[in-house]
Amino acid sequence: MPFPLAVNGRISIPENAVETRFVRSSGPGGQNVNKVASKVQMWIDLGLITGMTPEEQALIRSKLAARLDAQGRLMVSSQATRDQGRNLEDAAARAADLIRAALFRPKVRRATRPTGASRERRLEEKRRRARIQKDRRVTEE
Repeated sequence: MPFPLAVNGRISIPENAVETRFVRSSGPGGQNVNKVASKVQMWIDLGLITGMTPEEQALIRSKLAARLDAQGRLMVSSQATRDQGRNLEDAAARAADLIRAALFRPKVRRATRPTGASRERRLEEKRRRARIQKDRRVTEE
């Protein structure tokens, strides 16, 4: 796994911020399943990530609160494959993606008013639908 792990152009996860453990994976695996510890559990100390402002750290802690352990470390695991190395790469990529997604701030929507033409189109469509529904009614004579 390449360390430091780049999250974006400015933020990276150094090797000393990551603690990994390999455990036995659940699911299929045949005779191998009880011998090989291919599942990866990774804990990332958010305080040791380089290039982050305190505001960004607070943002990550609030958005990823459900994934933090008692010490405030981000927990990521992977058991996608039967190969320990690929699971390690997958867990690292998922951690970077989680942090990247937590830092994303959606564009602020500014309220706008509908144009006169769009208002007129909406009202005309309502009149047209009303005519269609009126034509369907059976009149009693």
